[in-house]
Amino acid sequence: MVAALEIRNLHVSVEDKPILRGVNLTIKQGEVHALMGPNGSGKSTLAHALMGHPAYHVTAGQVIFDGEDLLEMEADERSRAGLFLAFQYPVSIPGVTLANFLRQTINARMKAKDPESKGISIPQYTRLLKSKMDYLGMDHSFAGRYLNEGFSGGEKKRAEILQMATLEPKLAILDETDSGLDIDALRIVAEGVNRLSGPNLGALVITHYQRILNYIKPEFVHVMFEGQIVEHGGPELALHLEEQGYDWIREKYSAAE
Repeated sequence: MVAALEIRNLHVSVEDKPILRGVNLTIKQGEVHALMGPNGSGKSTLAHALMGHPAYHVTAGQVIFDGEDLLEMEADERSRAGLFLAFQYPVSIPGVTLANFLRQTINARMKAKDPESKGISIPQYTRLLKSKMDYLGMDHSFAGRYLNEGFSGGEKKRAEILQMATLEPKLAILDETDSGLDIDALRIVAEGVNRLSGPNLGALVITHYQRILNYIKPEFVHVMFEGQIVEHGGPELALHLEEQGYDWIREKYSAAE
């Protein structure tokens, strides 16, 4: 059965300030969607609210994921259910290697499923991690570095792609993954996303610019403005935004209000 994320009339506030004002969106496992919009339109708020960040308060609406009420779950439960968020600005964790971080994540999931579980064995985990890194074309030494400590922008995003490959979510939300990347780093990260995308993984690519969509090809493109999704289309909508900018969106929907 194909998992789906169904967002229905979602309203979200931050510090009592309304940000999202009735978002409706459905994403199915295996589909690639792009969410675009001017700065401050609510794109990252949607990502954080979906993952259960405590600063983002849902004041109305529903979110159903794989048939379950997502809003009733804690953040770790949402992750275990198959939702993944690649952060715009991943944090550094000195003293914790990327390999150890991923192993502990897998063990925590196994423990949550079976309290008696002893976790994944080191040989089994080593084979798993090496196979994922080989699939993504990554040097094995990368896993021995402290998580995001001293990483370039591109390395931080590649580390997130490795996490996504290892955890195998049903739906990945990529929050401005292109932020701060040069063209070479952007291409490498996009290749990783493309390798992982397929029937078992859906993706919501949140971006301000069209350039990442030259490498990650969405089937559906949505435009957010002032906390609502106001336009839907295919890849041609992203190209139109690249050519015309967001002024026509502001004029059309500011006037509508």
